Amino acid sequence: MQALQESFVTHHSQNGIASLSSRHTVDQTVDKLSALLSAKQVKLFALIDHSGEAERAGLFMRPTKLLIFGNPQAGTPVMVASPGAALDLPLKILVWERADGTVWVSYNDVGYFQHRHSLSPGLADNLAMVNTLAAMAVE
Repeated sequence: MQALQESFVTHHSQNGIASLSSRHTVDQTVDKLSALLSAKQVKLFALIDHSGEAERAGLFMRPTKLLIFGNPQAGTPVMVASPGAALDLPLKILVWERADGTVWVSYNDVGYFQHRHSLSPGLADNLAMVNTLAAMAVE
């Protein structure tokens, strides 16, 4: 398998990405997120296994999985107010492992999302569940 160079991007939200370190493996974190989504009756639209697809293509990638989820009652008003927000919705959480074995949960920072799409604070609150889900998943 061909190995590709890992590039570590900052884990601060100045680039619009917020990240938290997880105490669990990638699979355990994904399982925890899936259970949280189910308990909150939030639809999991897709789970993309980037590392699994890389392996099938003969490439090596550290464990990396993307959850795509949402709630039409929360997301639709955001997209009605700012149609371009549909480029960033449904919400996404990326669970990935660095070469040093640490696992990270990354997602679009709600403040950055609000600024990017010129959302009112009330509409931005519709997306704040991503913060809570990420925080709960890493514990």
